[in-house]
Amino acid sequence: MEITPEVHDKIRQIEEKFNAINQKTETHLEGLLWSKPITYWDYIQTDALLNLQIQRTTLPDEMVFIMYHQVNELLFKMILWEIGQVAHAEKMATEFFTERLMRISRYFDMLTTSFDIMGDGMEVEQYLKFRNTLTPASGFQSAQYRMIEFASTDWINLIDQRFRATIDRNASYDQAFEHLYWQAAGKDYKTGEKSYLLKEFEKKYKKQFLSQMEEYNTLNLWRKFKQLPEKDQLNPDLIAAMRHYDKTVNITWVMGHYNAAVKYIESVPGNHEATGGSDWKKYMLPKYQRRIFFPELWSKEELERWGE
Repeated sequence: MEITPEVHDKIRQIEEKFNAINQKTETHLEGLLWSKPITYWDYIQTDALLNLQIQRTTLPDEMVFIMYHQVNELLFKMILWEIGQVAHAEKMATEFFTERLMRISRYFDMLTTSFDIMGDGMEVEQYLKFRNTLTPASGFQSAQYRMIEFASTDWINLIDQRFRATIDRNASYDQAFEHLYWQAAGKDYKTGEKSYLLKEFEKKYKKQFLSQMEEYNTLNLWRKFKQLPEKDQLNPDLIAAMRHYDKTVNITWVMGHYNAAVKYIESVPGNHEATGGSDWKKYMLPKYQRRIFFPELWSKEELERWGE
């Protein structure tokens, strides 16, 4: 092969790259002699991915349920990846913020339009049988979803509305954590007793959640939006994009989840508890908890009618 000026330039760039990290270029070049060409299945880890679906029953539609939720978790990871880029950008350019916000919104749009898979993709009879083997696990225990909330807004907006008047941003993260809106799904506020569902969730993730609350306290999407030039903060298209994300996550997505749950959980008479034992209606319905990421972008009337 002819050593063209372009090849010489690539070698020079490679040399600069490895010199910068105190590595020998010739060692890495020799390593290329013995490396295998990459394949799609190795790069994507297809075999590992397709072996992560482990049923607890013999009912075929349980596989639909498992895979659907795993897809959700992968999309949650994509959302957190994008928010992380915005949060840790040293200089917040409006174009970069807007482009990443649209990516995040598209991921959630995909999530919200996917509920037909749950709503129409399983036999009710099968679901009602295999759901009993899932107790006390619950979708409530999706840690990544909580992290998306912490990364999207000031944590004060995630406080149970019953306690917002007595808790402000100067409260400790521990105190705030105990009054987050989703605590209502696993805590008896009269006795203070937490359900097994909530205890296990906190045992696994509480330290990580507190760390996330602290990390995104000043770096969440709302705070990064407020770093943009004032004229850009007033841009109607950007405001509309922010409102779309807020409504999609806190109303459209939640109601899609709620309606799917109603179809299956309330399809037969009797006790209608979620698998984790939570009061799922008061936990899920937006009009009860009124979780709103960007309240300053909504009118007084819109806030009062949130989720209706």
